[in-house]
Amino acid sequence: MAPTSRTVESNLVAHARRELRIFGEDPDTTRGLIRVVRAFADMGHSGTSAHHCASLLDKLLRYQPLTDLTDDPDEWIDRHAEGMTPTPLWQSRRNSEAFSTDGGKTYTLLSEQEAAGDIATTPLHRSKSVAQDAAAEEFEERLEHLAGDLFGAQRPTASKDGA
Repeated sequence: MAPTSRTVESNLVAHARRELRIFGEDPDTTRGLIRVVRAFADMGHSGTSAHHCASLLDKLLRYQPLTDLTDDPDEWIDRHAEGMTPTPLWQSRRNSEAFSTDGGKTYTLLSEQEAAGDIATTPLHRSKSVAQDAAAEEFEERLEHLAGDLFGAQRPTASKDGA
């Protein structure tokens, strides 16, 4: 009989399998989670990149945004226009617990409102302005153009030894 090749399970997959068994997770959920852990392990991350990617994955799986919310109208759903609220109210497309009464310029988070006990003591967050981002990009483009005019085709670069 020819030897059969058995795939060696990664330490991460073995850890997940053991922990899920001890936890008492049902077999269907365990199979699904093991597939996810195996896919992550197959990416071949080192310690640092694994931590970074796990952090991103955690946020994505919890429907959290990876960057600051902005005041871009495309990021906000007008719930009042949909007839869902009697007063103006926008909900973030990127963070479903973020609500605004000014079209996304500022917002509150439902979880913070619940913790505070009322809307009056709920922290008010300010969205990042897309107009400021556009102005910064335009400034960078002008600066690059100016550098090209000043230095021509020979743009200064840092050497490998830092000189």
